[in-house]
Amino acid sequence: MMPVDLIRAALVDAARELGAPDTIAPLLERPRDPANGDWSTNLAMMLAKPLGEKPRALAARLVEKLDLHAAGVSRVEIAGPGFINFYLAAGANASGLATIVAGGDEYGRNASGAGQRVVVEFVSANPTGPLHVGHGRQAALGDAIANLLESQGCDVSREFYYNDAGAQIQNLALSVRARAHEILGHHEHPFPEDGYRGDYIRELAQRYLDEVGHDLSDIESIRRFAVAELRKEQDRDLQAFGVKFDRYFLESSLYTDGRVDET
Repeated sequence: MMPVDLIRAALVDAARELGAPDTIAPLLERPRDPANGDWSTNLAMMLAKPLGEKPRALAARLVEKLDLHAAGVSRVEIAGPGFINFYLAAGANASGLATIVAGGDEYGRNASGAGQRVVVEFVSANPTGPLHVGHGRQAALGDAIANLLESQGCDVSREFYYNDAGAQIQNLALSVRARAHEILGHHEHPFPEDGYRGDYIRELAQRYLDEVGHDLSDIESIRRFAVAELRKEQDRDLQAFGVKFDRYFLESSLYTDGRVDET
């Protein structure tokens, strides 16, 4: 147990001896000013009214009852209206490092979540453009949550949901087609008012012309190409970031598999 846990347990025992209920749960906080100790509690002020005592007097009685020999506390002071401040010995906090080092990669792992299946769906960026910093933040957060659940014995599946259907994807295809027309000098095809205007759209259009051809009449072909290319780019970024997924779910599959019509 860490020093703060040992202090809390000692406070519970002392408070119960003085008549506090078994459900007592002392609050320990870090003082804003380090001069007021490493940890501080307002327990005496919380119990003063129920026990019919003045806070400072009750604080003194609590301190007399405290058994802190294992907590690494060098001194205890009563301050203000009844705060109890605890000062830790220099090596108290560092003593916990030995347990962490001894545990190695297994430190903190347990089987409390064994038998629980958990899907963590994260990032799930629309395949309409490159990933940005916000997606990177969600990648780090989602992967950390998945790792934490796994460390507690859960059976975790990491899922990326691709929103590859609907108006945004249609705008993507129309934007790529418009840029392709521009590259070919077909200026009679205006760019869509709510289209995507990033430089990557022109790059996609050029790749489509190079790899698929100059027939721009099949908007579905352009859509599939653009989505596939952007998915590959997103996957490369995530792999470089060290984030891997167990399952990729396509929104479009809900339509192609007939689930939307069935519903």
